[in-house]
Amino acid sequence: MMRRAVVAALLGLSILAACRREAGPAVRRVATSADSSDQIMFGLTTILTDRGVQRAELLADTAYWFDDNTRADMLGVRTTFFDKDGTRNGVLTSRRGSFNMRANVMEARQNVVITGVDGKKLTSPMVRFEQFRNMIVSDSPFVLVEGETRVEGIGFESDPQMLNVKIRQLSRSTGARIVLPSGPGRAPVFDSDSAVRPAPAPSAVPPVRPPADGERAAAVHGDVRYRGRA
Repeated sequence: MMRRAVVAALLGLSILAACRREAGPAVRRVATSADSSDQIMFGLTTILTDRGVQRAELLADTAYWFDDNTRADMLGVRTTFFDKDGTRNGVLTSRRGSFNMRANVMEARQNVVITGVDGKKLTSPMVRFEQFRNMIVSDSPFVLVEGETRVEGIGFESDPQMLNVKIRQLSRSTGARIVLPSGPGRAPVFDSDSAVRPAPAPSAVPPVRPPADGERAAAVHGDVRYRGRA
């Protein structure tokens, strides 16, 4: 009897150990947008307008709606921009994004790429489209490429077609001509691969030099301006 009891005990311990090995470590549950959203929508399509004028078409693979369906967190974002005549002038793609209907602001995050119809390409971790101004703005690092031209900086403001780009902090420029106003009546040209010198704040808006052949004149928007090609 004693031998049978010992064998039974050993067999029970073996089964218990096997069950513990098969169970594996406990997995902690992580809260997601789907847990707290008011509504989940797949294949979102919406038109962004301003005073009756179509500014953009917003598409998303998945949208999680909050705050009485006035704010959405989105996955797989694609936004097509249009000018006042309804002509497409740029496309934005990103992995994630959000849309606030009350503020009329769409924010794109993670692998943001903006491509203009003329071949310009801007990449950044985050950009914001302000529908009421029809402007793209960002405080994040960015890279703007157009042919052999490459401009790097931190923070910018631009129209969706990237014709007039205000650069808040210029880091490096290759093959581009950047105007750095340094005082009233002066508008020096920043040559590519030159050291970037901080420009004193101008006391008056400097005159804009006539564009050279192959350049498109850009309106003065701030301390640093990128001249897009025609």
